Amino acid sequence: MGGASFAAPQELLAFIGTYTREDSKGIYSLRLNTASGKMTEPQLAIETPNPSFLTIHPNRQFLYACGEAGKGTVTAFSIDRAAGTLKLLNAVSSSGSSPCHLVVDATRQNLLVVNYGSGSSIVLRLKSDGSLGEQSAFIQHAGSGPDEKRQKGPHAHSVNLSRNNRFAVVADLGTDQFIVYALDAAAGKLSMHGSAKVKPGSGPRHFSFHPTYRYAFGLNEMGSSVTGFRWDEAKGALQEMWTESTLPADFKGENNCSEILVHPNGRFVYAANRGHNTLTIFEVDMEKGSKKIVDRVSTQGQIPRNFRLTPDGGWLIAANQNSASLVVFKVDPGSGKLTPNGETARVSFPVCVKFLA
Repeated sequence: MGGASFAAPQELLAFIGTYTREDSKGIYSLRLNTASGKMTEPQLAIETPNPSFLTIHPNRQFLYACGEAGKGTVTAFSIDRAAGTLKLLNAVSSSGSSPCHLVVDATRQNLLVVNYGSGSSIVLRLKSDGSLGEQSAFIQHAGSGPDEKRQKGPHAHSVNLSRNNRFAVVADLGTDQFIVYALDAAAGKLSMHGSAKVKPGSGPRHFSFHPTYRYAFGLNEMGSSVTGFRWDEAKGALQEMWTESTLPADFKGENNCSEILVHPNGRFVYAANRGHNTLTIFEVDMEKGSKKIVDRVSTQGQIPRNFRLTPDGGWLIAANQNSASLVVFKVDPGSGKLTPNGETARVSFPVCVKFLA
C-alpha cells in the first residue's frame, strides 16, 4: 500500500451523571468516535447515589460529583482512562442540601460547589492526590422571588469561573440574580463582589462565558429565556444587553430551561428546553453581542436535562432524562444547526454529560 499510514479515529471518553432511580446505579461511561459520531454501549463506571452533576479536574485524572442523596455530599474519584471506570477517593459534606453544580479553579487548589436546596456556595480545598480536603469558604445566600412555590428562598444553581480566575459567577434561581463573588484562590475564600439582577420570576439556572470573555450568557429556567451580558473581566461586572425567549411565540405548555453552552467558535449559543423538548440555537454577533434565533431542534426525547458539545464543536450529545436516552447530533460549524445522526444510547435518568478531552 505504498507505506501509507492512517490515523486512528479519535475517541472521546464521556461520563454520564444520573439520578439513581429504577435501574440507574451511578456514573456511567461511553466513548464517542469523533470521526463517525458513533457511541459505544454505556457501562457503569462506579456505583454511587444520585451523582447528578460532574466536573473533571484540569489534569484529567480526577472527577468530582455532586451527590443529591440525603444531606448532600461531594465525592472525589480517580479516573481509569483506559477502562472508563472510576475509583472512589473520598466523600465530604456539601454543607447544604441538594448540591447541584461544581467546578475546579485554575490553580487546581479549589473545588467550588453550590447547594440548590439550601441556597449556599462553598469552597473545598483539593489535595495533591485529588481527594477532597477541608472546607475553606461557606456563603449562605439570602433573598426570595415573586414565585411563592419556587422562590421562597435562595436556590444556588450553578457556578462558573472567569478566565482570570478572580471571579465566580453563581446563578441563583430563588433570588433572580447572577451573583459575582471575588475568589481568593490562594486562601480558598469567596467574598461578595456584585450581582446582575434579571426580570423577577426568571429563575436563573446556568451560565456560560463566551470564548472571548467579552460576553456571557445566562439561562433563566423559569422564564424560559436567555440573557446576554457584557462581561468586564477586569472589574468582574455583568451588564445586561438583551433577554430573549427560548420558546416559539405560540407555545402554551409548561417549560423549564436546563442547560446553556456556547459553541467553541463563539458564534452560536445553545439552550435546552424541558417541556418543549428542544435545543434553541442562537447566532451571536461577536462584535456587537447581538443575537438571532436560527433554529429549534427536537432532542428526540423527553425532558432534556443536559447536553454537551465535543471540545472541537463537531458533535453534541443530548441527555433526555425522562426517556433514558442519549442522542448524538452532528453540528454544522457554519450555521450552528444540529442534525441527529441516528446514534442513541440508553442510560436511565441521565442528568449530566462530561467529556474527558
